Amino acid sequence: MFFTYLRRELRRRRKAALVVASGLALGIALVIVVSSVSAGMGRAQDRVLESLYGLGTDMTVTKAAAPAGSDAQRPRFRFDAQDDGSGGEQSSDRVMVRGFQTLAGSTVGKVDAQSGVADAVGGLSLEVVKVSGAFTRGRFEQGEGGGQGFGRGGAQPSPQGRVEGGGADFDVNNYSVYGTDVTKPALGPLTSSKITSGRSFARNETDAKVAVADAAYAKEKKLKTGSTVTVKGTGFKVVGIATADSGDAAADLYVPLKQAQTLAGVKDKVTTVYVKATDSQRIGSVKSEIQKDVPGTTVTTSADLADTVSGSLSTASSLAASVGKWLSIVVLAAAFLVAGLLTSSAVSRRVREFGTLKALGWKSGRVTRQVVGEAVVNGLVGGALGIALGLAGAYAVTAASPTLQAQLGGGGGGEGLRGGFGGPGREAAGRTLDVALTAPVSPTTIALAVALAVTGGLIAGAFGGWRASRLRPADALRRVG
Repeated sequence: MFFTYLRRELRRRRKAALVVASGLALGIALVIVVSSVSAGMGRAQDRVLESLYGLGTDMTVTKAAAPAGSDAQRPRFRFDAQDDGSGGEQSSDRVMVRGFQTLAGSTVGKVDAQSGVADAVGGLSLEVVKVSGAFTRGRFEQGEGGGQGFGRGGAQPSPQGRVEGGGADFDVNNYSVYGTDVTKPALGPLTSSKITSGRSFARNETDAKVAVADAAYAKEKKLKTGSTVTVKGTGFKVVGIATADSGDAAADLYVPLKQAQTLAGVKDKVTTVYVKATDSQRIGSVKSEIQKDVPGTTVTTSADLADTVSGSLSTASSLAASVGKWLSIVVLAAAFLVAGLLTSSAVSRRVREFGTLKALGWKSGRVTRQVVGEAVVNGLVGGALGIALGLAGAYAVTAASPTLQAQLGGGGGGEGLRGGFGGPGREAAGRTLDVALTAPVSPTTIALAVALAVTGGLIAGAFGGWRASRLRPADALRRVG
């Protein structure tokens, strides 16, 4: 009897049911769109951060760089002039640690031993400046324009040089090299790139003369798998080409950590320790422990670096998290209220019907259940419409893929954050990444929409049931009269 009466009443009052369902649908659709867009912005921010420090890294440990302008940061080159004045082709490489001061290799083990650390791996960031050309009766000396910050990607000074007592025709070539621990390929900046040609390092190539080249650098220098690139007189065979997932690559060339240490003349030293926590909820406590047990270092988490990302991505994310969330709440609350009032009003128009049913022996509880049943069905219909509208809206956002910009280093993260998330010394300040926005809809969002639909139906049913419970058989007689 319940379902028969329910089906008949819903058919007879299709317009009223559609109005209630439509109000709930709009509120639920807005919740789905806002939730999916927020999730998309979260993914976009993750891509931006991964482009700086690599996949899987929760924090890094570094030591602040030496003061700018110090002798340690000023590479110098000297060339012997040709006595006969005819000149001669000469070249000189200078390999420098860039971005941060070095840490003892034992720091990696010390960090790895901390409670809450799942894994830790060290890396060494280098800058290579190569000067080649012909010099006559004089001396070429690299001046103050040298130092850290060379390499592609970002606004960096060009090396300056001068020739004393003679003439010169020379070229300056600078590029970045990163020493990576090949025994732990799942952690570190190389994970922000994908091998698109050849292969990555093998775990047994800890001291092999092999290299992985960034795709942009390989294109510039016409390198390919099997090519040989020479760094400070040492030939490295290119075994793979890596393409950065987003933004600039961490380095132009990647080599095994031991080889990088040999090139720079820093035995058993690293510039960065990449750390993966056992639990994302423990990142704060792990950071505190490392700062306490490894003094003199800077520990940077992904949350610290996220604070330095500005631009339209950051603005849109803030709006979605604040305005979007509250707008969804207000619209949804209004939809629930309107559904409840419309249901109550519909019950008032059915006084004669319900009064007659009570006169025929229907209990108030039975009438209330009938009204609540109709409201829940209306809510489910509204939920189905809302899910369809929400999915359409999310698909439209994904199809349009609006481009948002992320300005790196724009926040007040301090000097400890310069050069990215403990990355290979890149100048993050002033870099801008373009990120396409998507709006993924998760099963959790769909489940939330269904829950909201049922909730809306129950709220509307509560309004209508309360009104129906107050009806008396005499009300029907007065309506007839």
